[in-house]
Order: sequence, then C-alpha cells, then structure tokens
Amino acid sequence: MTLYPLKFEPIYLDKVWGGRRIESLGRTLPGGPERSIGESWELADLPDDAGGARSVVANGPVAGRTLRHVIEQHGEAIMGHLSLTEQGCFPLLVKYLDARESLSIQVHPDEAYAKDHPLLHTKNEAWYVIDAQDGAVIYKGVKEGITREAFAEHIRAGTVADALAAVPVKRGDCHYLPAGTCHAIGAGVMVAEIQTPSDTTFRIFDWGRTDRELHVEQALDCIHLSPPQCDRQERRSHIAGVFTTVSRLIKTDDFEIERIRMSEGYSQEIPYNEPAVWMVLEGSGVITATDAPAVEFTRGETLLIPASLTDARIELHEDTAWLDIQFPRARRTLLA
Repeated sequence: MTLYPLKFEPIYLDKVWGGRRIESLGRTLPGGPERSIGESWELADLPDDAGGARSVVANGPVAGRTLRHVIEQHGEAIMGHLSLTEQGCFPLLVKYLDARESLSIQVHPDEAYAKDHPLLHTKNEAWYVIDAQDGAVIYKGVKEGITREAFAEHIRAGTVADALAAVPVKRGDCHYLPAGTCHAIGAGVMVAEIQTPSDTTFRIFDWGRTDRELHVEQALDCIHLSPPQCDRQERRSHIAGVFTTVSRLIKTDDFEIERIRMSEGYSQEIPYNEPAVWMVLEGSGVITATDAPAVEFTRGETLLIPASLTDARIELHEDTAWLDIQFPRARRTLLA
C-alpha cells in the first residue's frame, strides 16, 4: 500500500490552567464551557515509561491504528532515513497549549541529568505563538547573575517570577527552550509546541495552586541559571516564488521549523524525501500523489507527510499558512 499524509485524532488533556481557545482552530472540544482543556496532543508516540500516549490515525486506509503500529508495519515508508528514538518512538511530540492562566514555572532535565536518571527523559521544545492577549508574556530563563542560593531563596519566598526573564509575546513569535531552561507560558497565550518526545517536568512554583506536586530539589539539580542562548533562532523570510513566502523560525539538532504561506489556487510539488510534520495555521488545500488517496486538509489539522510520498503535489483552496517541521538528523544520515 502507498502511504499518504496521515492525520490524527487529537488527545485532549484537562488542565487547571487551561481554557477553550483551542476551539478557535475549528475544533469542537469535549465537555461544556466549564471544562478547561489545556492541551491538544496532535502527534504523540511516547515510550511506556513516559506515559505511553500514542496518536491514532484519523484518515484513510490505516485509520484507527496507532502511529506506533503504522510505523511497525510501514517503517521505512514513513521514516525514510530518520531514526526512531532509543525507546523506539517517533522523535517528536506536537501539541497545542491554551494558557487561560499561567502554567507552573518549571524545568525539564537536560541530557546530563537524564543520563544519571534512566527513567527520566530530556526535553527540548519550541513555542510558536498562535494567539496572545495584550500584555501577555512568557517566562524564559533566569536573569543574569542570580545564583543557585539566590534562586532557592526566591522559591522559599514565592517570588520565583521576579528571578525570571519575562518576555512579551505576540502572534507569530517563536521561541526555543532547550532542556534546563526555567520557563512558563504566561496567562493569555496559546502556542503550538514542538518538542522531543518526553513529558518529564519538574515544577518549581505553581502560582499559589496547592493541589499539584512540586519538584524543587530535582529542578535545582538540572536548571541552567542563565538566560537561554538564542543562536538557534533564525528569523529569516524569503519569497520562494510569486505565491510563496518561507520564514525560517528555529533550527536545532532535533528539528527545524519554517512557516510557509502560499496563495489561493497555487499548486506545486512537495519537495521531500524524508518525513515532515505540518501544523496548518490557516486556510485549506489538498495533497495528491500517484497511487495514494487524496488528502484534504484545513486550519487546525496536523499532518505527517511520509518519506515515501515523493511525487506529491499540494494545491491551495485559499490563502494558507502552516508550520513545516523537518528533521536535520535524517538529512545527515542520508549524507553519511
């Protein structure tokens, strides 16, 4: 069977800080207005020791199967030269997060800490801002000059936010947060989150909420007491033809993110020979390929483009924009 672009059933998670703005992506969320949905996991394939959440395909002949099952059956057709993680998982976890209230201030273990704690997994992530209220911020890194002792005192005093860099955000901003970065999404911000596949989180401060565990000592052992380096952010745009604009947002060893905008009625080949993930921000279109079913897509959907889809074309029904997420490691393997 020739594989085709895969769409997935969202995995919705209730969060105390969540809201209902994911509905602005064209979704119908479960529950009524009183139910707070904080996260929509769009593409997930976590190992068993990290919760084991796995996305289920929503379209075409393999609908109803998990991503893990499809990879086991059609590995090279999906993955090409991209390797699975050491735990045998797809090397990306993609979400939407809606912060009606501020998320906990937290940190994810870096590689050194995870190496010494085999049941934990490191997590590098990026946030693309889908929407932000006026005056909204994210917290990203510890202010220059704050020592471990001073930071621990801020924790005891409940003033952790004063020790962090509060960064104003607006729609279209993109931020990289490598493992070890102390961070939080502030109230009024909705993001697309692209991350390595882990859900290991050490909470440091939870804004007065008392019903969730904190992990202060673990966090202090792996936090990087400095602002994060910004050399992974590449805010470059270029016109790739009359009808297309490509904006390079983030480039890391794990993933690179571009924002692509194409005009209504435009059609072109999809120039991949490795897998890619699309998060459709606005508009709609169709992807066609020889011997594969046509796949319509629209705002709010996430697609996994398989590596074997080498003769595919995209055609836009209206002006359309999406995040195009690719894997530098696949290209390095191909060149080796």
